[in-house]
Amino acid sequence: MEKSKKIHLGSENIKQLYSEYGIVMVLILLIIVATALNPIFISGSNIMNVLRQVSINGILSIGMTFVIISGCIDLSVGNVLGCTGLIVMILMERFGMVPAILAGLAFGMLVGVVNGWGVHQGLPAFIMTLASQQMVKGLGYVISNGQPFSATDEAYKLIGQGFMWIIPMPVVVFAVLVIIAWFVLTRTRIGRSVYAVGGNQEASRLSGINIRKIRIFAYMVSGLMSAVAAVVLTSRLYSCDPLTGDNYQSDAIAATVIGGCSMAGGEGSVLKTVVGVLIIGIISNILNLLQVSSYLQMIAKGFIIFLAVFIDVWKNK
Repeated sequence: MEKSKKIHLGSENIKQLYSEYGIVMVLILLIIVATALNPIFISGSNIMNVLRQVSINGILSIGMTFVIISGCIDLSVGNVLGCTGLIVMILMERFGMVPAILAGLAFGMLVGVVNGWGVHQGLPAFIMTLASQQMVKGLGYVISNGQPFSATDEAYKLIGQGFMWIIPMPVVVFAVLVIIAWFVLTRTRIGRSVYAVGGNQEASRLSGINIRKIRIFAYMVSGLMSAVAAVVLTSRLYSCDPLTGDNYQSDAIAATVIGGCSMAGGEGSVLKTVVGVLIIGIISNILNLLQVSSYLQMIAKGFIIFLAVFIDVWKNK
């Protein structure tokens, strides 16, 4: 009897260990495999290249983490990124860099507020954000007339192309936002409320949590992160067009779910989302180093999303 109890406790410890650190083990294993397939992967220049490339998806994934933990989803992040980039490019020419960036950030938050309000009114999150995705995409084409725009201030390049010591600025921005998001989710009342609403909305309402406020807050964070990602990306490219940001939402959702956020809501961590972002980035990088077709890479990413959601559903069952 005692031996059986010890075995049971041992299996529970293993399950708990896997639940806490399984995704980190997967990342370490992936790094080992990537290095074995192509030793160039582990070089300093390639590592910095990977970090720079994942920073955009990482920033979007921070916002997606808030939304998914709250029990919803946001399909509009990629097109909010593209439209925000166009707004910043157009306004920069007329009013200067700082007012243009502030207007872009305000636009991202506004879209988030509208999404949060619509979902709180009873619209399914999938439908609401799909509708806003199409409207924002159309707005991007209207204000740009379908044409690309370039930045007009050389200082704008520093955000996406500059360095802090040897670290690319996009990576610095991403790291700072991760720390802020982690603090908000784990050390503030509104962050804990995001978990509560995602875990059990009715219990949250009965305990006095303002559901509307939390929904709008989560989507506003997502919209703001989309706008920040737009500034970083367009600074790196020094231009923007209506197609910029297309399909970014799929990578953000994949990274968030791979990182352990439950699609049912109430469960997740921004630090584990970072691990998910790195896994997506490393897979893309090693496929590029192996000169795998971009079409096959799309299939691989789609399969990764399916596998991550399947595992999440199976785990919840």
